Amino acid sequence: MSRTHGSKEFWLAALRPEISAFRSAAAEALEADPDIEVPSCPGWTILDLVQHLAYVYERHLSHLSRGLSTDPQLPPINDGTPADQRPPAAEAIGVFDERAARLLATLDALDPDMPAWNWAPQAKKVAFWDRRLALETAVHRWDAQMAIARAEPIEDKLAADGVSEVLDTWLPAGGTRRKGPVDKIGVVHLLAADTDEEWFLRLRGPGVALLDTDTILDSEEPDPRVSASGTASDLLLAMYGRVGFDVLELAGDESLLDALRVG
Repeated sequence: MSRTHGSKEFWLAALRPEISAFRSAAAEALEADPDIEVPSCPGWTILDLVQHLAYVYERHLSHLSRGLSTDPQLPPINDGTPADQRPPAAEAIGVFDERAARLLATLDALDPDMPAWNWAPQAKKVAFWDRRLALETAVHRWDAQMAIARAEPIEDKLAADGVSEVLDTWLPAGGTRRKGPVDKIGVVHLLAADTDEEWFLRLRGPGVALLDTDTILDSEEPDPRVSASGTASDLLLAMYGRVGFDVLELAGDESLLDALRVG
């Protein structure tokens, strides 16, 4: 089983063009009409999306440089973008630009092994946020481009790493991070045909186990209950609820795939 091995350099090299592409699509949409709906984010306008991503950047800039792994007690992100973090349409891109520039400068300066809080059951290091913010931006770049009907796939290696992040970070975190049913049992096999990467995940109701067939299972592969194959971008976007799993090549009990939803 192959894996994308990310690094600070990999994630920041991905983040920079994703910020630029998000900004370009968002600025075009805002200029046309700040109330343009974002089809992949029901109930959101393009102004809502710009305000949200700018808030996400400011939110994490507030704790990234502390050098501490303790919980900074941030307000729940599910509460939405606070009123004081909602600049008007005429100012929204300027606020986004300023925060994006500070985010890039901060992540570039920080040692990825420096202590930093995160919400996942894994090492509390800055590297978590190098990865998380690159992928957060990539998905929302896709959303912004959807608003102007010009969505481009997420770059294949970044998207494959995003699939790994869903399986090794979002699903194990549980709680509100999982948007699908938590009563499914069985093995899911995912294949990114464009990067030749595959993943096996055992669903155990509320629990999940990412299976490493190179070590744990030796030469025996688990018998999957469902298989899904497609581009890494389509796999990731399906798990984020941006596209349906029916864009993939499927075999087996397709209902198990709903348990992979994190958006």
